[in-house]
Amino acid sequence: MLVDDQPLIRSGLRVLIGETADLEVVAEAGTGAEAVELAAAHGPDVVVMDIRMPGMDGIEATRRITGGPGAPRVLVLTTFDEDEHVYGALRAGASGFAVKDMALEDILAAVRVVAAGDGLIAPGVTRRLIAEFARGPRPEPARAARPVEGITDREREVLTLVGRGRSNGEIAEELFISVATAKAHVARLFTKLGARDRVQLVITAYEWGLVSPG
Repeated sequence: MLVDDQPLIRSGLRVLIGETADLEVVAEAGTGAEAVELAAAHGPDVVVMDIRMPGMDGIEATRRITGGPGAPRVLVLTTFDEDEHVYGALRAGASGFAVKDMALEDILAAVRVVAAGDGLIAPGVTRRLIAEFARGPRPEPARAARPVEGITDREREVLTLVGRGRSNGEIAEELFISVATAKAHVARLFTKLGARDRVQLVITAYEWGLVSPG
């Protein structure tokens, strides 16, 4: 499902998706409120969600759409001058983002990644998210210690690298371990931290001070 208050954006994506064999547009919405209604009616696998829209914005729409069991996954559509909103969208339950000035083919690739159950955070925006988070209040030390209890030193290292936007292959290279071992560490972090996907691991790394700006 495509959600954007700019018909031109929706039209471009709809035309491109119409030329692919594995993707289909089942609904379009121009407002957040309409998106919530249509998501419930059509049950899309992925919602491509704009952030700034009249009335209900994309963050609140994302929160409502992802709130129930079996909910669609949300790929937020943003622009570089809206980076301050990305963190809020991820906290609302989005599984990743695409940037409006990306090539349309790259946005389609992002849709496929999210549809497959993975989170999508580009390293460049990861750095800006860290900087944005650093400007906000930091968690209290006593609270910050809690989420990392029960994880090993190696898992903490892996979580830190996930927070920096590293792929499993990059994690394996930096820690001198196999890709399979890196995947196993990430899988255990999902279980131990109750994370739905990689995006939530990134958020955890931000919130508990494992990743800092720079």
